[in-house]
Order: sequence, then C-alpha cells, then structure tokens
Amino acid sequence: MDFDISPAWISIKTVFVATTITFFVGIIAAYWMANYNGKLKSTVDTIFTLPLVLPPTVVGFFLLLIFGRNGPIGKLLLKFGTTLIFSWPATVVAAAIVAFPLMYRTTKGAFEQIDHNIVNAARTLGVSEWKVFWRVILPLARPGIGAATVLSFARCLGEFGATLMVAGNIPGKTQTIPIAIYFTAENGEMRNALIWVILIVIISTIMIFLMNYWNEYQQKNIYGVGRK
Repeated sequence: MDFDISPAWISIKTVFVATTITFFVGIIAAYWMANYNGKLKSTVDTIFTLPLVLPPTVVGFFLLLIFGRNGPIGKLLLKFGTTLIFSWPATVVAAAIVAFPLMYRTTKGAFEQIDHNIVNAARTLGVSEWKVFWRVILPLARPGIGAATVLSFARCLGEFGATLMVAGNIPGKTQTIPIAIYFTAENGEMRNALIWVILIVIISTIMIFLMNYWNEYQQKNIYGVGRK
C-alpha cells in the first residue's frame, strides 16, 4: 500500500507557523500579565489558561462557533470571499490556541522569578523601558522562554482534537501526523500508522533532549556552573 508523506509536510508547516505565532503572542501576554495588577487579572489569566485544561474537542467546538459560517469572524471572512474552516490555516489556528497556555504560563513564571532589584537598577541608570525589556528582562527569562517554546512546539505537533474539529481530515491539505495516525489505524493500515507513530516519537524525543540541553547550557551561563 502506498505511503503518503504529505502529513509530515503539513505538520511541519503547521508546527513552525503556529509555534512562531504562539512565541510572540505568548511573550507579550506573559509580560503584560506579570506586570498587571488590575481587578481583572484573575479573570484574564483564567481565560488565557483555559485551553490547557479543556478537552481539545471543546476548544475545537468553540473555534467552530467563532470561525464557522455563522460565527462573528466566519461571517467577516465570508464577506471577503474566504473561509477558515476546513483549510490549512485552520490547523495553524487550532494548534496555536491549544499550545498558547503552555507558552504563556511558562514564560509568565520566568518573568515573575526575575529579581526586580536588577530591573530597577537598570531603570535608575536611565535605561529606557524598551532597552530594559530587551537587554535585562529577556536575557534573564531566556531559559524559561526556551523551555516554553519547546513545550509549545511539542504541543502543536501532537494536536489532534481541535484540529480535526475545525480543519477536518483532508489528505494533502489538513491531514497532520496525529490525524493520519488515527485514520490509518482505524482503516486497519497498522504499518503506516506505526511509521507515523515512530516518527512523532523520534521528533518528540529530540525536542525533549534539546530542551534539557538548553536548560543545562543556560544554567551554566547564568550561574557559572562547571566553570573553572
């Protein structure tokens, strides 16, 4: 039986685009929430974290309500003659939203652990807020941001439920590796399913190894562990 390699290419595109979006949006949201002390802080934090605890199919259902033909954004897209549902961009949206809480919470924790005395010292020297963020805060939070990025990448790679709800299973268009595993196994094509399982396990193992290596490298640079 022929082996279709397209799910790998679709997953690669989806994961890199979704991780890039999650990376920047997650950092912005985490930095804002780490410094926000308003009355709605708990509410906003709950909303940002909710996709992490909800079943992916529930997230997918909400995305259908928002981006479907009768949804607010879906109606807007129809005016421009396009739709998001059952298209490749839908796989990106689903993966990014499901992975966002991991990027957000891990990065927010990294920001909150920064010694504010260092940040305040930079401010007393007349450094602008923009430079304080880029030259002081980001470097100090870099290990946490790196770990958050790897976790988000892995979550995007393994996303199944929400993707199936909003993007469907269209071979060569929206069929990612997790979806390919499910349907090939359901069709009794166990050999092909096993190939995809082995591939995704290898990729996930490599990502975990890189995350551990990154953390060890950052700890050596920050704390001078192992230096002579």
